[in-house]
Amino acid sequence: MDSKQRWNATYWLIALLAMFALQSIWQTRQIEPVPYSEFEKALADGKVAEVVIGERTLTGRLKQPEPNGKTVIVATRVEPDLAEQLSKYNVTYTRVVESTLLRDIISWVAPAAVFLALWYFVFRRIAEKQGGIGGFMSIGKSRAKVYVEQDTGVHFSDVAGVDEAKAELQEVVAFLKDPKGYGRLGARLPKGILLVGPPGTGKTLLAKAVAGEAGVPFFSISGSEFVEMFVGVGAARVRDLFEQARAKAPAIIFIDELDALGRARGAAGLVGGHDEREQTLNQLLVELDGFDSSSGLVLLAATNRPEILDPALLRAGRFDRQVLVDRPDKNGRVQILKVHVRKIKLDPALDLEQVAALTTGFSGADLANLCNEAALCATRRGAELVTLADFTAAIERIVAGLEKKNRVLNPHEREVVAWHEMGHALVSLALVRDQAIHKVSIIPRGIGALGYTLQRPTEDRFLMTRPELEHKISVLLGGRAAEKLVFGQLSTGASDDLAKATDIARDMVTRYGMVESLGYVAWEPPRAQFLDVPQYGPSGPQASQATLQQIDEAIRTIVMQAFDVATDILTRNRPVLERCAHELLQRETLDEAALRELTADLQR
Repeated sequence: MDSKQRWNATYWLIALLAMFALQSIWQTRQIEPVPYSEFEKALADGKVAEVVIGERTLTGRLKQPEPNGKTVIVATRVEPDLAEQLSKYNVTYTRVVESTLLRDIISWVAPAAVFLALWYFVFRRIAEKQGGIGGFMSIGKSRAKVYVEQDTGVHFSDVAGVDEAKAELQEVVAFLKDPKGYGRLGARLPKGILLVGPPGTGKTLLAKAVAGEAGVPFFSISGSEFVEMFVGVGAARVRDLFEQARAKAPAIIFIDELDALGRARGAAGLVGGHDEREQTLNQLLVELDGFDSSSGLVLLAATNRPEILDPALLRAGRFDRQVLVDRPDKNGRVQILKVHVRKIKLDPALDLEQVAALTTGFSGADLANLCNEAALCATRRGAELVTLADFTAAIERIVAGLEKKNRVLNPHEREVVAWHEMGHALVSLALVRDQAIHKVSIIPRGIGALGYTLQRPTEDRFLMTRPELEHKISVLLGGRAAEKLVFGQLSTGASDDLAKATDIARDMVTRYGMVESLGYVAWEPPRAQFLDVPQYGPSGPQASQATLQQIDEAIRTIVMQAFDVATDILTRNRPVLERCAHELLQRETLDEAALRELTADLQR
């Protein structure tokens, strides 16, 4: 019930009460009741010409008007027996009739009001679940939230590490602010801009920054909110969303998680195709074709699964631009860290480049979580400032998991873990020149990690050669090589290392064409990349049985040769291995400085 309806009901109630009050006042002024004893005295004195007997009152018409002009007297009836008894005592007596009007009204109105209140409460709850007070009648209304500049609280200064994507969107903001200046040469504003990238890289944050900078109405909605259990609701919501945006143009529409709405049609094979999602997608395609970009209406969308989008969405004229928001490089991570440490009390000696070097592959959301975890680590130990040690502890907690202090290893298991981790570290120091060992620990963490070796790349790498991949496999197998060399037997601790090493070797053979005997052929279908048209067909290597056998032999050869390299390094550096392993058993954790001192005579 809106405010106008509530006011109307209030007016009616006031008018009804005023009517009853006026009626009571009017009757009082016309005929004023007298005591029953006075009425009887008037009868006895012969002043009454006639009497009208009512259900509750007696009305007498006087023979002669009284000095005040009154011609009628009224008294409330009293039972005859009671009146006869009271008349003997020469007292004034009358009967009071209690009004039951209000009680009667309440007895009728109160149950109806309770019923209406319960009905309104239930109806409101159902209506809220259906997208607003309009209830089922407004089920096709859009659930988009309208934001303006001061509501988002996000600007381009709050976005870091994605300079190229920011530049693309800054151009859109400038176009919205000065359409005549940007269109003076005949250029038009792009209709749609698709933000693609892994989760947590800042796609939604960029969209909010556009709203904060442009200062135009900003319609934000998730792709999943279009799809409902009722057929046709999604299409109706798409129409309503674009109608609202046209009415407030220039404006920006932002659809988050577009893959929930724009999944490729026919992806389910022969299963029915004309479902609710397809109708919603068709309506979105129609709306994208229907609006004129010169009106200042821009569609932004974000997804981390662009490979499953319908190709019709990605053609020119609908989403004219595809902006990649990828994981940041080292410089980008430094910029992102600077944004997130604004509210953290940092140690002045802390160099954020050291933190950025330890976080290769972290997204913007990961870095935000890292800063929060580091602040929590410093708070737990009662420190006044956040140091590099806190960031290192936070990285270990995120990457390796929480310390398992209650997981007690027996002495033999601790020895195996110590030699295993030092095998990784020494092979890495001997082979990989662009990667330093930041820490080695035998403290159990996470679900299954009994120890870990934390490596720090000195630079971001985008291409790798075959020798570099072989060295990477050797580092992974360094733990297994150390166990076999020292104890002469194998354990289950290398299971994850073996899986990773096998995956790298398989990619070398089937994807990168690095085995001459098999030719420069990709024996495995290419994996779906960003903005690829989705393909549906058989997966896995497409080769004959003889070729598959050669592939298996090539993978085995690469892995075993890398294992032999690791074994050779550890054999030549057996004294260094034993010295480092014994030191690790005593201290449980070795940092970069301690490792540099212990491995000064390492033969590479």
